[in-house]
Amino acid sequence: MAMFVRMADNCGEPLPAIQKAFFRNLVACAIACSVLFRKQGGGTELNFGLQPRQWMDLVLRSSFGTAGIFANFYAISHIPIADAIALNKTAPFFTLVFSWLLVGERMGLRQTLCVLGAFAGALFVIKPGLSGSLTLPSAVGLLSGFCAGAAYAFLHRLGKAGVNGAFIILFFSAFSCVACVPFIAADYHAMNPTQLLALAGAGACAAIGQFGITWAYRLAEPRQVAVFDYSGIIFSAILGFAAFGQIPDGWSFLGFAVIIAMAAVLNRRKPE
Repeated sequence: MAMFVRMADNCGEPLPAIQKAFFRNLVACAIACSVLFRKQGGGTELNFGLQPRQWMDLVLRSSFGTAGIFANFYAISHIPIADAIALNKTAPFFTLVFSWLLVGERMGLRQTLCVLGAFAGALFVIKPGLSGSLTLPSAVGLLSGFCAGAAYAFLHRLGKAGVNGAFIILFFSAFSCVACVPFIAADYHAMNPTQLLALAGAGACAAIGQFGITWAYRLAEPRQVAVFDYSGIIFSAILGFAAFGQIPDGWSFLGFAVIIAMAAVLNRRKPE
């Protein structure tokens, strides 16, 4: 997704982050609709009799998720995509904090150390002090991780309540599209066909990722998912090199090694 978002800027006039988010969410919304209404021969498994708290969790999940996308897309456009994704992948750390506050879930010592180790590995990739200060794009990228972490915690609570995963994705995508409309109406930038194709690719990849992360946080505790979520940093570094010639430095490679090691330690035996 990050690769296609950056591609959209490289193929013409740079686009506002919110405009890119709108088209990303529009494609994801269409895919979620297709999956949702194809179940059971055209029927669905939806239960619209949600409790008020569940509707509130849906709105909060979508609000934090939308803010996270805006911030992430801004960072992707201004810093290397591996760094932008690394900042966004601080989300699992924040998810664990929010899950403790919202659901009361606690972690064992091994899970805590693994997640903190993975977070430290992400800091090697980010290198926030190299230029003497944290730049605005990096700060916004870190904000995207905070927002995504909060969104995943509400997502986990919705999963524990049995809310349909495809419906969660559809609600989130539609909510995000509506939230983008006022900004696009005020500052729309014309796009060429290549940019439209790139954003369609971003939407398709985002939808696949959303289904994966939604089912992961619905079916497993955040501490079991968190470290593996950091693998996105490694994939983004590979794609960043392949598409844009962005080469991670030695500190970044050290961070990747730490992240992989933490995932291996966490998966060495069944989670407690």
